[in-house]
Amino acid sequence: MSTASDTRLSALDKIVDGSDTSGSFASDLFSVVDLLDSSAMLRRAITDPGTPEEARAGLVHGLLDGKVAGPVAALVADAAKLRWGGGRTFAAALERQAVRAELISANGEGTLEETEDELFRFARVVESNPGLRNALGDRSVGLSERQDLVGELLAGRSTKATLTLAKRAVAARERTFAHTIEGFVTLAAAQKNRLVATVRVAQPLSGEQRDRLQASLSKQAGRQVALQEIVDPDVLGGIRVELGDEVVEGTVAGRLEAARRLFG
Repeated sequence: MSTASDTRLSALDKIVDGSDTSGSFASDLFSVVDLLDSSAMLRRAITDPGTPEEARAGLVHGLLDGKVAGPVAALVADAAKLRWGGGRTFAAALERQAVRAELISANGEGTLEETEDELFRFARVVESNPGLRNALGDRSVGLSERQDLVGELLAGRSTKATLTLAKRAVAARERTFAHTIEGFVTLAAAQKNRLVATVRVAQPLSGEQRDRLQASLSKQAGRQVALQEIVDPDVLGGIRVELGDEVVEGTVAGRLEAARRLFG
């Protein structure tokens, strides 16, 4: 991600962090994203660098005032004043804020960590089931139908935020459902200033092992690390840890593969 992109996203983060995100904030913002996704012409009009920024903001207010919550219209108008690489980048940035707003609400309701864990687990269920993975990724089937399938699978089994965000992930803005969910999990952890470490093991870790590993990784990272554990028989013993861009390979399978590359 470029420095300019980071700056834009940080600016929007600050706006949302300072806004009242209760009530319909997240759902209203998701509706705006859906509107933008449905109209290339509208995306171009709002992000056209040849149009003065105040005119772009005015276009947003004319379109949204009275139809969505005031703070949402203000956020989109402020975002429209920034320079974007394109309309889809603009829509993706707004969806990120809608996801954050949903997570902020979950945090206020005391369900943030539960939501984080449920999203991770549901993504694993989808990835481990080829039929389900293909059903959710089949773009020949309408988006709403695929979202309804997610709703049926999670009905009564998840927090409100998990259900909302899992349905949003079906659109797979980040290439696949799993990658999109992964981004949501990272945003959930960030609400508590935590990093996410994906831990692959052949057998479930004991409570003591989890505590030791979490403490070690947190010390290494300089802040709290949340563990997401995947039991994967293919690791053949040992442990594989993915923390951001870093991978610590301590599995038998990993060592065998390293030896194969060395002598093969």
